[in-house]
Amino acid sequence: MRATIHFLALVMAISCWSAAAVGQTSNSDDFYAGKTIDLLIGHSPGGGYDTYARTLARHIGKHIPGNPDVVPRNVTGAGSLVLMNQVANTLPNDGTVFATVNQGMAFEPLFGNDQAQYKAADIVWLGSLSKGTSLCVSNKDADVQTWQDLKTKALTVGASGAGASTNIYPRVMAELFDFKFNIITGYPGGNDILLAMERGEVEGRCSWLLSSARTQRLGWIENREVNVLFQMALEKHPDLPDVPLVMDFAETDKQTKVLRLFLARQLIARPYVMPPGVPQERVAIMRKALAATAMDPEFLEDAANQSLSIDFVTGEEAQAIVVETYEYPEEVIEVVKSAM
Repeated sequence: MRATIHFLALVMAISCWSAAAVGQTSNSDDFYAGKTIDLLIGHSPGGGYDTYARTLARHIGKHIPGNPDVVPRNVTGAGSLVLMNQVANTLPNDGTVFATVNQGMAFEPLFGNDQAQYKAADIVWLGSLSKGTSLCVSNKDADVQTWQDLKTKALTVGASGAGASTNIYPRVMAELFDFKFNIITGYPGGNDILLAMERGEVEGRCSWLLSSARTQRLGWIENREVNVLFQMALEKHPDLPDVPLVMDFAETDKQTKVLRLFLARQLIARPYVMPPGVPQERVAIMRKALAATAMDPEFLEDAANQSLSIDFVTGEEAQAIVVETYEYPEEVIEVVKSAM
């Protein structure tokens, strides 16, 4: 009799545990049903981040249990630093909001930007739709025609806010290699800088993702309508075999280490994030949905039609990249901090 009672108690315990587990799964799966998810974009309409995000918004909902509507909305300011601070401090952390921010936002606190009111490792990194190769370009008729010209001639480039890549990249290049840049800040986004180039307000841009270039100004690169001075990545892009790679400019071990630290952001070129404290089951749902969308044939066709390059980086990989960069030696970090 005693054995029978123990057996029945065990069965009841297992039954209760199973019911609770099913209930948790059901609640998790049902959470997004009937809801609207906000996809916030830290850059102005028409730019690369905006184009990627709006394309994603058209497809990711079907990969989220409950098939919620996903509504994109632009929240601009300081190269997406305004939005990143909101993600970290004020936006709802129930899983109904996610955002795309500049690739450099993960590293602003590391490099001493006191306007970055967040810890990068606390942010939930969902993944990145692509890795990146950034370009430094000048107008066809600018005095600066090659990267060697930057040693003796100044190039006036447009930039967004303090945390934007368009502002940081030329400063770091100037610090490392004594390149000469006049940086004009205050443009809302990358597309506005390109318009300024066309109007003759500035002569170039020294942070322009190749994927954006092919979307925003089709033919500018391939038809040599601008001078591509050099490419900024850890290795050459296969489509740009003849364009100098900034890594090859390094003459010392310290310069090489600084570039490797600084260009880590290229590995998460189109990142998506959620606020700290989002329940882990909803983080898992959104990471899985982003990964599934990146393999969705309809999404890939939509992206290809807009010349958007997809080279997916998982949320776990993105989180690891962020954590790793904060472990670099202080002397290497200091070079980038002083440039910024």
